[in-house]
Amino acid sequence: MKFCPLYSGSSGNSIFFGEGEDKILIDAGLPGKKIDIAMSEIQENTSDIKGIFVTHEHSDHIKGVGVLSRKYNIPIYANELTWKAMYGKIGKIKDENIKIITKPVAIGNIIVEPFKTSHDAADSCGYIIHSGNRKTGIVTDLGILTEDVQNKIKDCEIVLLECNHDVEMLKFGPYPYVLKRRILSDFGHISNEACAEGILKIFNGDKKHIYLGHLSKTNNHPDLAYKTVESILESQGIRIGHDINLIMTNRDKISKVINL
Repeated sequence: MKFCPLYSGSSGNSIFFGEGEDKILIDAGLPGKKIDIAMSEIQENTSDIKGIFVTHEHSDHIKGVGVLSRKYNIPIYANELTWKAMYGKIGKIKDENIKIITKPVAIGNIIVEPFKTSHDAADSCGYIIHSGNRKTGIVTDLGILTEDVQNKIKDCEIVLLECNHDVEMLKFGPYPYVLKRRILSDFGHISNEACAEGILKIFNGDKKHIYLGHLSKTNNHPDLAYKTVESILESQGIRIGHDINLIMTNRDKISKVINL
């Protein structure tokens, strides 16, 4: 099993998951060429991707979806409302590559399970990837980490969890008031502190690999996000590097690759 956030941040998102010959992307929110480059850096070929699973229709998650589908004949998986919202934004897609999902999807030996998230999109979702007895959770772009979402990701060995903003940086930053309210709402994004609180709620005693993802370029900083989460977890007795392997994602380059 191989997992790598190729890019993660408010500028664009794409996540690779593979088990043997079964390989998928979660989102493709950058130009196709950049995703090709990132794939080559982890010794993978985009042409081997068997499906792109879309979380929601915002541009930082779908910018390269149509290009990659046309170039490599890749099916695109999304729920019905997301398809309706993004269809005119990604160009012409072959009918056979339009996959509307309502339940878990099998891609070879892996199963991709969608679940609802709270975000200001048509019908945003996260994904659980089942690989043998292992589970990986992708949870970004959510205003609140609901109990339902917590229960979905509690047993995941790997979790990419949103750590979008520092509340004080956001409040006193350059964004207009309306946008600040949107980000701070239950349909916006979760803060560094909320991310840490979420990790505490899903920690079940088993060692986890937690990626901190989807950082705001304007309202956060990687060192600040990491230290905030680390401090809160350690204050509750969680040992970083022992109980939880805390990993920062990168905006403009590949993040750490996990092979299990």
